[in-house]
Amino acid sequence: MPFHSQRLDIPDVIHIQPKIFPDSRGFFLEVFKITDFKEYGIRKPFVQVNHSRSERGVLRGLHYQMDPKAQGKLVSVIEGAVFDVAVDLRAGSPSYGRWVGETLDADKKNMLYVPEGFAHGFCVLSEFAQVIYYCTEVYAPEYERGVLWSDPELKIAWPVEDPVLSDKDSRLPPLGRADNNFSYPPPRHVGG
Repeated sequence: MPFHSQRLDIPDVIHIQPKIFPDSRGFFLEVFKITDFKEYGIRKPFVQVNHSRSERGVLRGLHYQMDPKAQGKLVSVIEGAVFDVAVDLRAGSPSYGRWVGETLDADKKNMLYVPEGFAHGFCVLSEFAQVIYYCTEVYAPEYERGVLWSDPELKIAWPVEDPVLSDKDSRLPPLGRADNNFSYPPPRHVGG
């Protein structure tokens, strides 16, 4: 298999390490392979790819889209390093309100799969970072929501004390007031 997967403390969030084939010309790796990803339980197709570039200390998040436009995301870093976080927002989940985080690094080429029903965010650890994320649903601004990055209820151990935020992200509500229609277990999608 060209990937090694590891389920994190919240098992629906998956850390993925592709197999890298280096040689004198550079390297080759597979970023996505449907047969392998289906074995990990990732069945919805990716329909949109986003790319961002941010300076050191920038924190983006915590973002999500509500059902019926919820997004699963496969996140990777192509330059630099970020601390990437997923927060479980699924009412009734044994891990509701808990978070997991991983350092994603362009040199390691590791990835994080954040399923629907989770808020997602990251902060930049390197001088700058370029992040690519594959989404299972297209951007739908009317369903876009978020949770405040510094919500004391979440206790996220961000590796930055005074991050650079967008005005929108600085005004997001805490988890207890966030608009969210996720439930656990999630409804079964036909054809998934």
